[in-house]
Amino acid sequence: MNRIILLMLLTACTCYAENIDPYADDSQYAYGENVGWLNFEPITAGVQVASDKLTGYVWAENIGWISLSCDNTSTCLKVKYGVTNDGSGNLSGYAWAENVGWINFDPKVPRDLTDYGVTIDTDGNFNGWAYGENIGWIHLASKSPVPYGVKACVVTLDDLQNFASYWLDSGAVAGNLDNTGKVNNSDFAILASYWLDFCPNGWLLK
Repeated sequence: MNRIILLMLLTACTCYAENIDPYADDSQYAYGENVGWLNFEPITAGVQVASDKLTGYVWAENIGWISLSCDNTSTCLKVKYGVTNDGSGNLSGYAWAENVGWINFDPKVPRDLTDYGVTIDTDGNFNGWAYGENIGWIHLASKSPVPYGVKACVVTLDDLQNFASYWLDSGAVAGNLDNTGKVNNSDFAILASYWLDFCPNGWLLK
């Protein structure tokens, strides 16, 4: 099985879609005491958050690539794994890293009722902990001593305001979501379909 997963990682598309760090303020890093920084928006890949799952790759300088889903290379019939989202931002399931093995996004501690699992709030902020048997705990957000965190793009009121502004401005490119060259009702329907959800890759309205 390890050979299959290694092949999946090696054949990954280097231009994988992602919707992390929507405001380009470095909201893309988690941290593990034993492995250092984990980048959810590396230059050559990235993580795509959806209401039912996470796909794509995380990069960690000390352990290499972490795959969040077998969907990355369409090999789920051979090896089925992945990080899922219950639609309310509660993540579960496993990611895979060739150098360190499985990483659990909803870890349980025996005789401890604390919920350590990874969640995503309504603003797109990741919270909580993931755990790998070979690497220990990974923290998704912290305020001190060094602030860091991971943020996914969600469609908000700001996007609606920006869209309206572009529409009134005779069809500026950022409001042209259907690539017809102008902003119209079709673009508004696309915006509405993503309302209060995770942005698609390349979302233009932030």
